[in-house]
Amino acid sequence: MPLTPRATTTPSSDPTPNPNSRTPKARWIVPAAAATALAVVGGVLLWSPADEADAAATPRAAFSAVAVGDIAEQCTKSDSDCAHPKTAALVKQLNPQFVMTMGDNQYDDARLKDFQKYYATTWGAFKDKTKPVPGNHETYDPAGPLKGYKSYFGSVAYPDGKSYYSYDQGNWHFIALDSNSFDSSSQINWLKKDLAANSKKCVAAYWHHPLFSSGEHGNQPIGKKVWKLLDDAKAELVLGGHDHHYERFAPQKADGSANSNGIVEILAGTGGANPYKIEEVQPNSQKRITNTYGVVKLDFTDTGFSWKLIGTDGSTKDTSPSYSCR
Repeated sequence: MPLTPRATTTPSSDPTPNPNSRTPKARWIVPAAAATALAVVGGVLLWSPADEADAAATPRAAFSAVAVGDIAEQCTKSDSDCAHPKTAALVKQLNPQFVMTMGDNQYDDARLKDFQKYYATTWGAFKDKTKPVPGNHETYDPAGPLKGYKSYFGSVAYPDGKSYYSYDQGNWHFIALDSNSFDSSSQINWLKKDLAANSKKCVAAYWHHPLFSSGEHGNQPIGKKVWKLLDDAKAELVLGGHDHHYERFAPQKADGSANSNGIVEILAGTGGANPYKIEEVQPNSQKRITNTYGVVKLDFTDTGFSWKLIGTDGSTKDTSPSYSCR
């Protein structure tokens, strides 16, 4: 049975669709009719299972990861309103291959003693498979910017003595960046070299301050140059935090123009910090959810990706389209 190309869309959380949004990249989907097939044998109508070749056409997840930012407020499980123990319990249940944290891991000043008292008691359970990046709160440490962050995470966060690094998983190349120093020529030069040396088909990057956001902080233009470099290298995905809500965007360019060959952005500042309001809906924003704590569970294949936002109550709050690597 032939496969049919089709673009899959998910409606915006607003009742009126955003006229500036664009449908995502086309993908191959097994038609629903292939789930069961009809056959006539000796004049009798019989049901038969779907052809194995059709079933195999749907790519399976090669590995999964969890991503979220804005996590550990200064509270513990004894406080019923404390959210980071609940998001940590969710991660434990999901049991991903690794965890990406998009900054503001510990509030308010990210001191080492606060990491040890709060973050370590919940999200610390996944420290050995966490790939963090710092947020602005990690720069507020009275002992020095990123001091507590570096002391707590150690070489995981500073594998080469820098607050940015990259690693590979399957057919994917992941780039963890420090958006507190995007104006640093050393980080930009490192990124150029890293992208040039990459041999993987698919590329994802993550940092704290999102280039695009409909939340209280809004768009953070400091990421525009980095976005352009990633786009030129045909990266697929960027993840961020900073604004305390969930949002996903259709593929777009650094100037905000919708383009099916652009980069998909996920904003997930839902790890435990007090939620923010949606202030000004940005072009290409496809879904916005606030007043919800949870994590993004990403499923990666050798040729694409998709994800779900899962709340601390265990329910799926949003399901993305499936995207193909460029």
